[in-house]
Amino acid sequence: MGEPESFDAWSHARLARVEAALQRVLPAPDIAPQRLHEAMRYAVLGGGKRVRPLLAFAAGEVAGAEPDRVAMAGAAVELIHAYSLLHDDLPCMDDDVLRRGRPTCHVEFDEATALLAGDALQSLAFQVAAEYRLAEDGIAQLEMIRLLASAAGSRGMAGGQAIDLAAIGRQLSVPELEFMHIHKTGALIRAAAVLGARCGNGLDAGALAQVDAYAKFVGLAFQVVDDVLDADSSTATLGKTVGKDAKDGKPTYVSAIGLVRARELARGLREEAIAAIAGFGERALRLRQLADFIVLRKF
Repeated sequence: MGEPESFDAWSHARLARVEAALQRVLPAPDIAPQRLHEAMRYAVLGGGKRVRPLLAFAAGEVAGAEPDRVAMAGAAVELIHAYSLLHDDLPCMDDDVLRRGRPTCHVEFDEATALLAGDALQSLAFQVAAEYRLAEDGIAQLEMIRLLASAAGSRGMAGGQAIDLAAIGRQLSVPELEFMHIHKTGALIRAAAVLGARCGNGLDAGALAQVDAYAKFVGLAFQVVDDVLDADSSTATLGKTVGKDAKDGKPTYVSAIGLVRARELARGLREEAIAAIAGFGERALRLRQLADFIVLRKF
């Protein structure tokens, strides 16, 4: 056997698959109500790293999953992610005007349209998860839908955002930050990896728990790196407003432990993530590369 394709080539091919899936499931902009559908497409198709679908593909490879199934599972997760960003940017929450290097959805359209677009994207995610075949049987697919709903709800991403908003102006400890971000950022990242693995049928409960543990560490590392970049990067580089967390009084890993220790924490979490999947051997190559990508991006 020859050398595996490079991570860049692998990721570009999977990104093309998920982009095609998103284009397929999003309503066309000429279908009524046109403005709402334009806003939905604007929020979803405006770039982004697509880390969550890539995690689904990488975990799917560990489980021998069919790429077409993983593409739809990854698309469902990305629709949830896009809706969360759209709502987070609204004036009633983070009140941001820049996302992915261009005006946020409520600036480009209006607040009401942005709110409705987020609602519609969330609904579309579950339509996709129910409409396309993701697993070998209906019971397994229902469990995948339940996992996605749990990750997006009050004990997952939405709950994490509520904790984040309630913490403005307070200094949180590292354990408190971890609790918040396990929900706000980590829940959907863990769901992406586990859903990708569940698109196959080669992993038992113990192996799925290893994938979940990996994603837990990667999700926390993702947030730590985000906090570092927000404090030590530029708006032009990130495509979103930097320094806003500090300005708004939001607790971060940098405010809690400083830049140097935050970088060290991210590297430690990367090592723990890689250790969690050591038993998968070469099947976990892409998961290991994604851990590197997440921690080392513009770091």
